[in-house]
Amino acid sequence: MRILLDEQLPRQLARYLVGHDVRTVQQESWAGLKNGALLTKAEGAEFSVFVTGDQNLEFQQNISNRRLGVLVLCASSNALEDLLPLVPASLTAIATVRPGQVVRVEA
Repeated sequence: MRILLDEQLPRQLARYLVGHDVRTVQQESWAGLKNGALLTKAEGAEFSVFVTGDQNLEFQQNISNRRLGVLVLCASSNALEDLLPLVPASLTAIATVRPGQVVRVEA
């Protein structure tokens, strides 16, 4: 599955999402894009899941009509050591999230 990591997440997180083609916003040269434009670019590049730490994204954007799913990582910070405990649940959520759906992964 093609996964896009939001720019505020550490790029090292990609290596823990095993079994997937994970790219970062920076690798795609999309840093600085606003959320709506970023989601549109991700859809055009055929990403299936957008992973973010932005807990307000689902309230700021209409995800229901999107062609990708959104995974929101809810940790005490976006530091890698705070995100790593969420990896097992994130992998499960990635396998089940559907286009237009937001799934929150919490500790």
